[in-house]
Amino acid sequence: MFGLIGLAFALFFYPFWGIPFNAQRHGNPPLTPAWALECWLWEDDVNTAAYVDELLKGYAEHDIPVRTVILDSPWSYRYNDFEVDTVLYPDYENWFAQKQDQGYRIILWMTSYVNSYNKGLTLKDSPEYLEEAKSKGYLTGGGNIISWWKGKGGAIDYSNPEAMKWWRAKQDKVYELGIDGWKLDGAATYNATWIYGLPFFYVKSASGWMSTRTYMDHYYRDELEYGLSKNPEFVTLSRALDRGFHPEGFAPIQSSTVNWVGDQEHEWVSQELLAEHGEEQVDIALEGIEGFESAINSILESAKLGYNVIGSDVAGFSGKTIPPRLYIRWAQFSAFCGLFMNGGHGDRRLWLRTPEELEIIREYSWLHTELIPYMYHYVVTGHEGGALLQKPIEQGEHQYYFGEELLVAPIFRDQLDWNVSLPEGKWRYWFDDQKLIEGKSLVKGNFSLDKFPVYIKAGAIIPMNIERSYTGIGSEADKGYLTLLIYPDLDRHSFEIFREKDESTVASYEKSGDGLTVKLTGKKVPHVLRIARESAPSEVSLDGQKLVEGEGYQYDSNAGKLVIKTDSYQGGIYQIK
Repeated sequence: MFGLIGLAFALFFYPFWGIPFNAQRHGNPPLTPAWALECWLWEDDVNTAAYVDELLKGYAEHDIPVRTVILDSPWSYRYNDFEVDTVLYPDYENWFAQKQDQGYRIILWMTSYVNSYNKGLTLKDSPEYLEEAKSKGYLTGGGNIISWWKGKGGAIDYSNPEAMKWWRAKQDKVYELGIDGWKLDGAATYNATWIYGLPFFYVKSASGWMSTRTYMDHYYRDELEYGLSKNPEFVTLSRALDRGFHPEGFAPIQSSTVNWVGDQEHEWVSQELLAEHGEEQVDIALEGIEGFESAINSILESAKLGYNVIGSDVAGFSGKTIPPRLYIRWAQFSAFCGLFMNGGHGDRRLWLRTPEELEIIREYSWLHTELIPYMYHYVVTGHEGGALLQKPIEQGEHQYYFGEELLVAPIFRDQLDWNVSLPEGKWRYWFDDQKLIEGKSLVKGNFSLDKFPVYIKAGAIIPMNIERSYTGIGSEADKGYLTLLIYPDLDRHSFEIFREKDESTVASYEKSGDGLTVKLTGKKVPHVLRIARESAPSEVSLDGQKLVEGEGYQYDSNAGKLVIKTDSYQGGIYQIK
């Protein structure tokens, strides 16, 4: 018995999962740049420059925010030859430059395989590409052919310095285009030695026998490190935990700036394989494709492991036509994830879908974008070993803290009625925040399609960058100001708003009798305070100078908010009576 257990560890658990020595693989999450928290967009049906342009033009015309664009496969002549296909992307140098001038960030898809056969490409057969790498000893396993979902090839040997010079020289051609990251798809997990059809999870490399798990770590770690040497704001999009294929996570936590789980169907709950419905499985990296609930579960399990910026393909990766209500609910959930990634198969031109989808998904895309100061706080604290962006809780089904100030109870069924289990304490409903709700209670709600179960912890301070009026919090006039939602339900509270380059502003409040003191210390920023109050104040002052109602501040009785907008200040001390 003990011999069989030892054999299982030697042949599977250690080389494939890294168990029992897995803890040494992981460190704190990296410091993801703030731009990567903004909305991502991609498609996997056309894959051409012309179609990307059509998408981006439509999103801009309909005022739907997009910062990052993924060019998924295919974008190159052969998979992983890093030669831009000029049929798909003609005049690509100018095209890439134009996208960057327009403010977009570009992510390219890749894996670590040198193929002899390329599924789905015009240039299907490329034996000379494989032979070049194999003859020079640049592949693991002596160039053994591995079948993966994009064809057949050998895996580049990250432990071979000469192989890396060859590989990096090829990549440098696209680095010179100014790319901002790689989508590191999960093919490294296929790299094993196959004996009579069975996997032996070790491969020969320049450094000796290497486990599949060690090879995966090289793939994720080394590609990020080299990217950062070219661009200090470079990111990699990597798989985190994904339905149990690697319960320890695909990428080492410290080497994965942005994480996604996939490849789910356009379905609410787990379904049978698409092939059983008479449809072709398209570009499925991992078998066992499932629906929305699977994505939520994988994201929250990844958060438990310690991954920080996590998301999924909004509305799922593949399947039949995307159901409108599923698209809406998935977008709402993704607004409260670190990664909002709208893409995959299926029509992503929201203006050609239902008006309800366009309006609601636009609102939540902006809500996610405007919450970036709040999210970035937890990018920094997570990197420093503190609080992460998502923390699953035991109460309710798939409920989680988004940061420490918000509770999210995602709706993952096609229904409006939904129960929310509020933890201990007091809470406010995001879409009606004037009332305090007692915790340790079950809220039986009816959430129309434009609403979602999100609750604010009593006493919270939530920083936002308001740029539009879709969310009802502010308007275009607030762009360039830091908006602070302040709920002074506690005696005192503070929140640090981090900016890149080690600059930060600390917002705090303290109650004394019937008065309230709000302070802003650190980096001075133009700001809008939106302070929850049941009635108008009798007096408001800034740094000892009384403010005039209607000029220095106003009380919005409909929203129950004291609103103060300030361009400049000295001490940053507000006294409110």
